[in-house]
Amino acid sequence: MLNYLWAGMILVGIIFGAFNGRMEEITNAALDSSKDAVTLCITMIGVMAFWCGIMEIASRAGIIELASKRMKPLIRFLFPSLPEEHNACRHITTNFIANFLGLGWAATPAGLKAMEELGKLEEDRRRGRAPGPPRKKGVAGNEMCTFLILNISSLQLIPINVIAYRSQYGSVNPAAIVGAGIVATAVSTGAAVVFCKLMDRGKSR
Repeated sequence: MLNYLWAGMILVGIIFGAFNGRMEEITNAALDSSKDAVTLCITMIGVMAFWCGIMEIASRAGIIELASKRMKPLIRFLFPSLPEEHNACRHITTNFIANFLGLGWAATPAGLKAMEELGKLEEDRRRGRAPGPPRKKGVAGNEMCTFLILNISSLQLIPINVIAYRSQYGSVNPAAIVGAGIVATAVSTGAAVVFCKLMDRGKSR
């Protein structure tokens, strides 16, 4: 759907420019945008490689494991029906830490693995091999919905990607967004947690 949307917008822009005699400006804009896109990709690849490497070092050094233990009370609060020491817990913790640092790209692999493990948990519940209410096949469980909502809200303490974007486009103070980012994502995450808890309470009744 998005492919059709973007293609339609580009096509409408070209037709509008052609009817208004501005094809030269459209051509120049397309070339300049292509150059900027390549430059931005190179910049973001460097940022992504650096922070993904930091996350891998932290994982191998046991920092992620230690953080998982420290975050157990938070995980238990957010996912009360998730069995302790479940494989999904570590991936959820890694995803949360990456999101805290504003590393959406680094958070994605852990998020996919967490969803995969939560899907296996739902399958085990349907077969009676795990505690918790089973869901119909193809229906997401409470843990999956909660995890998705928290990822959408995405509390960020250091929005690395946004800082890199601002630096790439010549911002005088790229890190000025940090304060506003913390406030905005804290509010959105707080709203997400309240919503999830209210929905869980409604279902339990």
